[in-house]
Amino acid sequence: MEKEERKLDQNRAPIYEALQTFRQMRVVPFDVPGHKHGRGNPELKAFLGEQCVSIDVNSMKPLDNLCHPVSVIQEAEQLAADAFGAAYAFLMVGGTTSSVQSMVLSVCKRGDKIILPRNVHRSVINALVLCGAVPVYVNPEVDRRLGISLGMQREQVAKAIREHPDAVAVLVNNPTYYGICSDLRSVVSMAHDAGMYCLVDEAHGTHFYFGAGMPVSAMEAGADMSAVSMHKSGGSLTQSSLLLIGPNMNAGHVRQIINLTQTTSGSYLLMSSLDISRRNLALRGREVFAKVVTMADYAREEINAIGGYYAFGRELINGNSIFDFDPTKLSVHTRDIGLAGIEVYDILRDEYDIQIEFGDIGNILAYLSIGDRPQELERLVSALAEIRRRYQTDSTGLLSQEYIDPEVVTSPQEAFYADKKSLPLHESAGHVCSEFVMCYPPGIPILAPGERITKEILDYIEYAKAKGCSMTGPEDPDILHLNVLV
Repeated sequence: MEKEERKLDQNRAPIYEALQTFRQMRVVPFDVPGHKHGRGNPELKAFLGEQCVSIDVNSMKPLDNLCHPVSVIQEAEQLAADAFGAAYAFLMVGGTTSSVQSMVLSVCKRGDKIILPRNVHRSVINALVLCGAVPVYVNPEVDRRLGISLGMQREQVAKAIREHPDAVAVLVNNPTYYGICSDLRSVVSMAHDAGMYCLVDEAHGTHFYFGAGMPVSAMEAGADMSAVSMHKSGGSLTQSSLLLIGPNMNAGHVRQIINLTQTTSGSYLLMSSLDISRRNLALRGREVFAKVVTMADYAREEINAIGGYYAFGRELINGNSIFDFDPTKLSVHTRDIGLAGIEVYDILRDEYDIQIEFGDIGNILAYLSIGDRPQELERLVSALAEIRRRYQTDSTGLLSQEYIDPEVVTSPQEAFYADKKSLPLHESAGHVCSEFVMCYPPGIPILAPGERITKEILDYIEYAKAKGCSMTGPEDPDILHLNVLV
């Protein structure tokens, strides 16, 4: 479906319109929330503003109900499906984590196999903990220079399908946090030919549906389900997301799955932000994202001219593991100036008042979207030039690789709920982990439940901690101990 081929009036924003009408009605609230349009919490009202708290309301007939929409929310979902070229779209208020988990739970049950890359977001493996499905990992190729994991190679997907014909689905990250895209059309075709569903974690690809010259979107490629993080590059409020489905999925079943875990008190702030943002992208997305790409291309050129850094882009495309590249992603390799990405991240924030999306062992990511302006990019480029001049050092001894192939011993669900004991980190090598360890962002587990702990993984964890990465996942907040299977 072409991006401009829409059947519905994308000027509409039915949830927003209903809330505007509701605000004018001066309804006396004897329902929740208890702040009663902000009157009961003046500090909250002063902080967020009357406009905001006056529409923080509960579900009621004029405003529909997210669990079973029949009017304005249903209309908003139909408009979203039309804008994104999907058979159906669901408004999600639990973040893209809830969208990803609903995707997996819609097609997998206990014991089912699902083919996926290991460099998935934690939410995917969380879903396996919940439903008991068994992962079949397609270990991604790694770019040794950049230390980043790449997309799914066609031959590896084909091999996994051939060796596991009983798998129910193939899941793809598209794009990765770094902007790497797999050959999505081929993966969808291979999955469907084998009678499997194709699910896409498209958290970082909202703009693929609206920008010109972008990599193919999940719905355009014929995928069955896609989780789209509207709050990332689409401009909606944090925690708002969309779940898109193709014509092969039963929308009623998917709604039931969503209602297993999603709140019955959907936030109208989040839903209206999805409604308004979808309208904005449908009407102005092509123009806006063309400017974002221009800014990103300019920044890449300027950063590469500094020397020492490598802001990578479409030149990496190899037709397979890097089938395409998201031109809005400003990923910069920093190891050659002798600094880990997380060190550059900290310096930018602490000394230049610049907050970028994340820094890891070898790279930083500046997330560009519809709200960025050229003058801020100039500040970033200047700061990076100054950091190189002030802090450049010998890169000897810096780790580079972001991805370590796991040895999967048991399923995530079995490991998570198994009897366990706590061991000091340095004594845990050889044992099977029962919890997650990850740097967040990006939220890709270094260890997941059911995986063997190795010395290489422990060295990586210690190195990431020493460099200042924000580590999350384990029960021990200091990550001095790990829970392992007894």
